[in-house]
Amino acid sequence: MSRFDEKVDGVLYIVATPIGNLEDLSRRAVAVLSGADVIAAEDTRHTRRLLDALGIDVPMLSFHEHNERERHEAILDRVAAGASVALVSDAGTPLISDPGYVLVRAARARGVRVCPIPGACAVVAALSAAGLPTDRFAYEGFLPGRRKARDERLAALRDEPRTLVFYESPHRIAGTLDAIVEHVGPERELVVARELTKAFETFYQGTAQVVRDQMLADDHGHRGEFVLMLAGQVPSEVPAGPGPDADQMLRVLLRDLPVKKAARIASELSGVPKNQLYQRALALK
Repeated sequence: MSRFDEKVDGVLYIVATPIGNLEDLSRRAVAVLSGADVIAAEDTRHTRRLLDALGIDVPMLSFHEHNERERHEAILDRVAAGASVALVSDAGTPLISDPGYVLVRAARARGVRVCPIPGACAVVAALSAAGLPTDRFAYEGFLPGRRKARDERLAALRDEPRTLVFYESPHRIAGTLDAIVEHVGPERELVVARELTKAFETFYQGTAQVVRDQMLADDHGHRGEFVLMLAGQVPSEVPAGPGPDADQMLRVLLRDLPVKKAARIASELSGVPKNQLYQRALALK
């Protein structure tokens, strides 16, 4: 028996499913879905097509944003009684802009074992191929549906230095692109991933204005699901000269310290580059 065939009772599994390409589903995910006593699905009709493609026949129950609060206790009662339950969303990793938070939080509070079965996630997949900084990023999910709230949120995020990631739907994508151009700026770098891992996967890249124009000119640019990645705001450059405050700092420090150490301390205090202050300190010495 391989480790993928083992069945564990009394576990809530959080199972990532494909975002487009069925081949992205892991062997472990298939084994967990096959061995589960019940599958809690965001849309049972959608998940049934996935299970049929895999030859899996396991009972399902619907679990979505409209019934999550009323159903989570019943699900946890089943897990506590020894059942293994697999939670899936329509695509990708559950809880990432999908239902499940209430269930997982309650499971942790009750001491129920929660086991993640990792796999596809549109945020990570898009970022990995976008060519934007990924050492730090902020995932914002879907922007507010109302125009005023959406515009206010974008304006509030305008100076965020981290890469910003949003999900967007077909009927809102044009308005969101217009809002980014207006409230963040037409020159901010933007990458949009459309239909990830599917046959018509497309990346649009350039300034916000360029990407907007590219997508509006593309007959298919408004179709599918979208991940928008917006480059963070670049911090303002340090002024070219050290200024009188830095000069005064150097004069005081040079009374008792060597040039190199004085320049380092003045740089830390003023934010002016150390090599620039070192040359200034040599002139003042």
